[in-house]
Amino acid sequence: IKNNFKMQTKYIFVTGGVVSSIGKGIVAASLGRLLKNRGLSVSIIKLDPYINIDAGTMSPFQHGEVFVTEDGAETDLDLGHYERFIDTALSRKNNVTAGRVYQNVINKERKGDYLSGTVQVIPHITDEIKESIKAIAQEGFQIVITEIGGTVGDIEGLPFIEAIRQIKKDVGRENVLYLHVTLVPSISTNGEQKTKPTQHSVKELRSYGIQPDILVCRTDKALPPSVKEKLSLFCDVDIAAVIEGRDVESIYDVPLALETAGLAKQIIERLNIKCNEAKWNGWLEVANNLKKAEKTVSIAIVGKYVALSDAYISVCESLKHAGAKLGCKINIKWVHADEQIEKSDAKSFVGDVDGILVPGGFGDRGIEGKIEAIRYARENNIPFLGLCLGMQCAIIEYARDVCDMNGANSTEFDAKTPYPVIDLMEHQKDVVNRGGTMRLGKWDCKVATDSQLFKLYGKELISERHRHRYEVNNKYIDILSKKGLKFSGMSPDGKLVEIIELPEHKWFVASQFHPEFKSRPDNPHPLFVGFIQAAMKNKQ
Repeated sequence: IKNNFKMQTKYIFVTGGVVSSIGKGIVAASLGRLLKNRGLSVSIIKLDPYINIDAGTMSPFQHGEVFVTEDGAETDLDLGHYERFIDTALSRKNNVTAGRVYQNVINKERKGDYLSGTVQVIPHITDEIKESIKAIAQEGFQIVITEIGGTVGDIEGLPFIEAIRQIKKDVGRENVLYLHVTLVPSISTNGEQKTKPTQHSVKELRSYGIQPDILVCRTDKALPPSVKEKLSLFCDVDIAAVIEGRDVESIYDVPLALETAGLAKQIIERLNIKCNEAKWNGWLEVANNLKKAEKTVSIAIVGKYVALSDAYISVCESLKHAGAKLGCKINIKWVHADEQIEKSDAKSFVGDVDGILVPGGFGDRGIEGKIEAIRYARENNIPFLGLCLGMQCAIIEYARDVCDMNGANSTEFDAKTPYPVIDLMEHQKDVVNRGGTMRLGKWDCKVATDSQLFKLYGKELISERHRHRYEVNNKYIDILSKKGLKFSGMSPDGKLVEIIELPEHKWFVASQFHPEFKSRPDNPHPLFVGFIQAAMKNKQ
């Protein structure tokens, strides 16, 4: 649906209080879904106060998954939620870090843009932040939702808070709405819900000149009228604008819960937005299928960051998307490649699952465990899906165990390997800086018409997102092919291997690209659909 009403861009700012990881990203993404359901054009920005230029050089243990956009930006994982919820491909403009802001300002200062002036946080840093937000609005969106990372009170977040305070003066208070996500904890001994943490958080926000218009209160149980009244009184927010954000079974239930709680109604009224009635299209079906699925499959994710599931959040969600389409619940079994398989054997940890998935990663830790899991999947005809590093490990395993290349490896892990079946990409060999220099973003791939993949994609030319420095060494393609490995997807120029498969196997497919970045709840990625279909058949 399209909204034909003309309107000035409306800005919604989402802040968080009390604790980190409170769910601002899911709230922002859900809000985007609610407004898009009404025919409004929506974009979402994440402002991250850390000094890194982007998320690319950070450990997944610290920051979770690095989400890659079509234009090759390495961004915060919340952009993955944004894309999945509003079904829109975002860009590097949608993730702005303090590092990038300061870098831009310093570059301008060096060029002489501020001649005769002292460069300061206010106005120069705050102006740069505001320009980043307004640049999205200038693309023609009716609604621009901006999430500020971190928690109100964090010292590094102050320039961002000041910038969003100033925007209401720039565009008019009637075009700006402040939404504060906060926590209403319960005391375990008596179950009493406490409002004081929210009161203090709002007090902190107000000390910076921002009065929230709406509170979304995270809670593990219903907010009684007495608690809403207290929050309304002490936080100076209308009682109807105190929105319950109770825990739900699935993140895909959050938009439905917030709709029922009246969030969209409050925003539409307060910003005086003219729009259509909400239409959910396929969203309700996805949410219902996730809960009502009668069939179940068990999928082992064999990785090196499995202690933090956020490191593989897009993979997990893509599995759920495929499961929703196929009416199948996905039980994920997390397997440590290093701590478990390498110290024991693969059968002990993946011998009882219906499918094995080896995701991406960097560094040599856990590599032998991943290779062993892949060997077990291949030899026991268990459906296997490899992603990025998972594909490279599959090549190494096949070279060693099928092609008799003892010691075959990637030069990333063994520079002196006698069989460098995985090697550094040619244009990467002179790279010095590590940030933002990999093969990143959307690249085309030509799919072989006689492959399993062609049946899934239904077309010969596809495009997928990448994030890697190493590739399959073309010197070994012939021998691997003669031994039965099919190279079913290549770059259009034929120089880079994109997809491999074993035709005689139930399902043995691996890709150099990251299909998880393009999967959507109501439009799951073909590779994940094929993988889960194979796992369901394997279970039967």
